Amino acid sequence: MVDRQTFPAFRFAGTHREIGRQYGEACAEAIRRHRDLAIARLRDRVEIGQDRALSDALRYRPYVIEHAAFFDEEIQGVAEGSGISLSEAYLLQLRAELAVGTKNAHNGAENDECTTFAVLPQATTDGSPLIGQNADLPAFYTEIGVIVEIVPDDAPRVLMLTPAGQVSYIGINDRGLGAFANYLTCDGWRLGFPRYLLSRLALTKESVDEAIAAVRAVPRASSRNLIMLDAHGMAADLETTPTRDARLDPQDGLLAHANHYAAPELASEERSPERQVANSRVRLDRMNALLRQRRGSLDAEVMQTILRDRDCTPDALCRMPGDDPESDFITFASVIAEPARGRMAVAVGPPNENPYREYAFSGPGVVSSIA
Repeated sequence: MVDRQTFPAFRFAGTHREIGRQYGEACAEAIRRHRDLAIARLRDRVEIGQDRALSDALRYRPYVIEHAAFFDEEIQGVAEGSGISLSEAYLLQLRAELAVGTKNAHNGAENDECTTFAVLPQATTDGSPLIGQNADLPAFYTEIGVIVEIVPDDAPRVLMLTPAGQVSYIGINDRGLGAFANYLTCDGWRLGFPRYLLSRLALTKESVDEAIAAVRAVPRASSRNLIMLDAHGMAADLETTPTRDARLDPQDGLLAHANHYAAPELASEERSPERQVANSRVRLDRMNALLRQRRGSLDAEVMQTILRDRDCTPDALCRMPGDDPESDFITFASVIAEPARGRMAVAVGPPNENPYREYAFSGPGVVSSIA
């Protein structure tokens, strides 16, 4: 058991294959632990054995190679650097798809993960837009989360929080774009482009509109919600199914999302259990209420207070062990980003128990960390 108050931070640069190898070497122990935990969870929670999981993981690879081959290069590098197999490295990118499968067996797969927000300049205290989220996953993710600065030869630099071994999760790029994400549940999951890779795919772009176009252009395997903000004063939320999507825009400079379809045109796609939809609605309403209360005075420090909120327990924004006796999910990390300033503050979860630490794009060496 690792008891952390901060996530370790790393900087990887070069070709995508080199970045993957550096990542694998630097985080080998955490990556192998992530692999073991992911395989055990598939076995214990949804009765999918290791052999089947590893075989199924590689069935998604052709879609990655066809639509964003640089991801495949990095995943190969992660496998080489950490000493795991390529199928194991792909498994780490596909936790939800493997649990649900193409038969859409959502029962047993928890889907009430994360509350996100975006705040445009006019709603902040100093004109610096904000984006971020409370990231809810099984508690063991506090032990394997890492901060990575990825500096490719041919793409924008990216600063992300991610579970060790994943090449994409949540974060910002050096062009002022931020991309954060939530779980959504629908039918129609299929072989295709993995959901976790969508946020990093968005971060290859400079604007929200370009990022949305990129997400729409790939044959998505599953559902995902993406909330995005850019340095040009634009923010949007994109709810997706494998074949459909809906865009939600800010109101009064504020935008938030949880784990249910909020766009009327996608309401019929919802497949979460009633209790989880109710939980999601409470969290979304609470986030919107707190953002409206502080509109005009919002900054990174105020957002820390909001993301630590426990007033609606057991449906709190900040999720702690025991809130749901049937789940091991907690807010494993909390992130508040200022993409236009190239920095983000990250707390190991639950954030009401740990400090936020600031990370920024750096020069050579490890990612810049500002206490």
